[in-house]
Amino acid sequence: MISTKALRFATILPCTLAVASPLLAQTAVSEEKVTAGDVVTKPLSDFNIKKDEIPDILVSARQNPYSMSGLKKCPAIATEVGKLDAVLGDDIDVARDDGNSTIKMGNIAKSLVGSLIPFGGVIREISGANAQQRKWQEAIYAGSVRRAYLKGMGEQRGCKYPARAASAKDAATLWAARDAAEAKGDAGKKGDDKDKQDSKTKSAKAEPEKFVSKPVGQRTQ
Repeated sequence: MISTKALRFATILPCTLAVASPLLAQTAVSEEKVTAGDVVTKPLSDFNIKKDEIPDILVSARQNPYSMSGLKKCPAIATEVGKLDAVLGDDIDVARDDGNSTIKMGNIAKSLVGSLIPFGGVIREISGANAQQRKWQEAIYAGSVRRAYLKGMGEQRGCKYPARAASAKDAATLWAARDAAEAKGDAGKKGDDKDKQDSKTKSAKAEPEKFVSKPVGQRTQ
């Protein structure tokens, strides 16, 4: 059974994020699909949290998630948000729904973690994560809160995405560019494969046939 403390944490978490910036509930995301049941039943070890060193930007976020030092202008805010995106993956404002009940996840730098799930603090309360896992959870949560805060500040200052929350148009433009790049990459790969196949075919045709002469014996009458 889920403890009262865990339920309280689960209730407070989205509220905290909403206060940081309206409509900017943040999650640390992975490349895997995670159901609501996974969030409350699976131990963190099932999600491959590595024992790698926590990125500096998340360490800084953990120490002071609401610092605006050196972030007076929109480009600086956008750069900071970009650094957080590189570690946390896509924010929920650009997440693309795949039309089913699972959460479609964005990208996380594979060099940092294998797979992480949203609302890690709830998992910690339920399954008892070890010290390193708790540090990761706290760092990712802090990074998510900081990203929400920075976008809220950017919106307040009239900044454009990514220094503020993405509009539907911003998200559509982003995904259109990604899809185009992916299609181009696939086309290039197919072209390379075809070139290799053509090269093999030409090489096979260019090689002269080898005839092996065998002695022919004649019958004596």
